[in-house]
Amino acid sequence: MQISVLGAGAWGTALAAQAATRHPTRLWARDPAQAAAIAASRRNARYLADVALPDALDITDDLAAALAHAGPDGLLIVATPMAGLREMLQRLPDGAAVLWLSKGFEAGSGRLGHEIAREAAPGLRAGVLSGPSFALEVARGQPTALVAASQDAALCQSAITALHGPTLRIYSSSDPVGVEVGGAVKNVLAIATGLADGLNLGLNARAALITRGLAEMARLGLALGARADTFMGLSGLGDLVLTATGDLSRNRRVGLLLAEGKTLERILVELGHVSEGVYSAGTVLERATALGVDMPITRAVVGVLQGEFTPREAVQALMQREARAES
Repeated sequence: MQISVLGAGAWGTALAAQAATRHPTRLWARDPAQAAAIAASRRNARYLADVALPDALDITDDLAAALAHAGPDGLLIVATPMAGLREMLQRLPDGAAVLWLSKGFEAGSGRLGHEIAREAAPGLRAGVLSGPSFALEVARGQPTALVAASQDAALCQSAITALHGPTLRIYSSSDPVGVEVGGAVKNVLAIATGLADGLNLGLNARAALITRGLAEMARLGLALGARADTFMGLSGLGDLVLTATGDLSRNRRVGLLLAEGKTLERILVELGHVSEGVYSAGTVLERATALGVDMPITRAVVGVLQGEFTPREAVQALMQREARAES
């Protein structure tokens, strides 16, 4: 299968490297200098400096060439941040098979990826690829499982054909809504868990945050039309556990550093990479509020990010909530 990955960040590069071991694969970088540097060194120095890319992986800064490589029967994988998804989808040819890796709600519109695609590029055969996956481990060929979600069953099968292999398992789902909600909300909840760990609140607190956070995620997803069982799968519980507890998680790192008393501005400079939870937390809360969905952990994270109260005050507010039935 001819595969083109559009976006040369950590995740796009990692997935392209894995795909290139089995299929003709082209990686598109927006920046010509970055594309030239990757092609020359066979490394993505900014995002995955320690990983050598396979010689078979083709690198380009020519979007038209990347689209032509996939052709009408290949697979396009959009690996931009959520902020760039709408623009990229609008540049793709009608009828193309496309999966995006973008996670979160679009700022301003509050839309998820499938909603953006329906508005901006209804002629695409579209879906999302998500699940518990640190880019570095995927690039190294460490075992990983993902889920391809679309109401187009043939597209899910294309994802399996393109990516399923010895170190990468691809499952299919017909619930893109649930998969996208999981991918968006887990980043916010990872910040919350980082805050708790940074304050040394203990393992009990971490377990409570993950569990009650999963309940928040499911409430929002059900209100948007998702299936409940999706949140017990790879893109729900799986991705939440990874992002909330893994040392490679940028969102968790944000929470840890906020708990140390560092400013958000300084933290983002230190990270150097996009932390989607910071940018999507407010939008998640806005969408939930509009739907009448209660998300107290998300609300606490937004309050800390916006400087309304300290991390410790946020924890106190959560602990002082009235008792209620679990379900």
